Amino acid sequence: MNALLARLTPRMHRPDRQQVVQSLKAAAAAIIAWALTGWWLTAPMALMAPWAAVALVQGTVYRSVRTATQLIMMITAGTLLAAGAATLTGDTMIAMIIVLPVTVLLGNVAPVGGQGLYAPTTALFVLAYGSYSLPAVGHRLLETVVGAAVGIAVNALVLPPIHSLHVTGLARSLPRDCGRLLRDIGDEVEDYDAQRAEQWHRDARDLSAALSELHVARGRDAESLRLNPGHRLRRRTPPPSTGWDIVWARVANRLLALTLTLWETASDRRGLPRPPRRSLHRLGPLLSAAAEVCAADESIMEHGADEERCDRRDAALADAREALAVVKDDLHGQGPDVGAALGSLVADCHALLDDLAPDEGDAGVPPARVHQEGSTD
Repeated sequence: MNALLARLTPRMHRPDRQQVVQSLKAAAAAIIAWALTGWWLTAPMALMAPWAAVALVQGTVYRSVRTATQLIMMITAGTLLAAGAATLTGDTMIAMIIVLPVTVLLGNVAPVGGQGLYAPTTALFVLAYGSYSLPAVGHRLLETVVGAAVGIAVNALVLPPIHSLHVTGLARSLPRDCGRLLRDIGDEVEDYDAQRAEQWHRDARDLSAALSELHVARGRDAESLRLNPGHRLRRRTPPPSTGWDIVWARVANRLLALTLTLWETASDRRGLPRPPRRSLHRLGPLLSAAAEVCAADESIMEHGADEERCDRRDAALADAREALAVVKDDLHGQGPDVGAALGSLVADCHALLDDLAPDEGDAGVPPARVHQEGSTD
C-alpha cells in the first residue's frame, strides 16, 4: 500500500485557485438544484437536477451553455427511448436489450463529445427505477432543465471563469525556460558529454510542448469571454499578443537545432566531430549572454520596460554579438568535418541572436515590450 501511495504522490499536484473555486461552485450548484427539485417541486427522482448542475459548471460560461444543450438532448433521447421501449414490451430486461445498443450508438455518433454517455446512462436510470409513465418522464426532463439552468447561472454569475492569468503565466515561462537552458549549456558546453547533450535536447523539446500548451490556453481564454456577463467587472490581465508566441517559437526552434548538433557531436555513433575545446570555451560566454537577454525579456514582461531593464537587455545582446564574432574567427583553418560541426553551431547562434533582436522599425525596443504593447483586452 505504501509503495502504491509513493508512486501516486508525484502525480498529484496542489489544486490552483481556479480549480478550488470551480469545485465549490459545482457543489453549490448541486445543492441548489437538489433543493429546488426535491423540496420545492417534490420531484420523484430529484437526482437528475444536481447531476446536471454539477456537469455544467464548466471551465467557461460558453462551454456551460454548449454542454447544456448537448446534455439535455442526450438525456431527453435516453429517457424517451427507454420509456417507449418499456411501455411497448412491458419487460425491463427486454427493454434494456433493445434500448442500450441504440443509446450507446447514438452517444458515439452524435456530435456531442463526452455528453454522449448521458443517453445510455439515463436509459439505465429510467429502466432500473421503473419510472417511465408520462408524468415521470415529464418530471425527469423538468429536473434536467432545472439542473442545467442552475449550473449555468452559478457558473455565469458567481466569479465567472477568466483564463488570462494562465495565458500570461505560460507566456512568461517561455523566456525563463529558454534562459535557463541557455545558461546551463553556457556553463557546461566546454566539457559536455552525450548524456548531458541529450538532456539539453529533451529540454529544448519541452519548450515546443510549452508553446503548444500556450496555444491551447489562448483559445480557452478567448472562449472564457464569450457569453460571460461578468468579464468586464472582474480584473483581467491582458496577455501578450500572439506575436510574443512567434518570437519564442523561433527561439525554441534554434535551441532545438543547437542542442541536436551538440548531441550529435558528442555521440560515438555519429561521424560529426566535437568542435575544438577553445571554440567551445568561447561559445560559453555567448550562450550565457543570450540567457541574460531572455532574463531581461522576462523582467520587462513582468514589471514593464524601464530604462534600466532595456539598457540591461541591450548590453547583454551586445555582449552576445561580440562573443559570436570571436567564435566565428575559429572557423578559419578548420578541417571540413570540424568546420561543419562548428559552422552549424555558429549558424544556430547567429540566428538565435537575430531572433532575440528588436523587430525592424522598433530599434531599441525589446521583443518583450513590442509584443506586450500589442496586447488587447
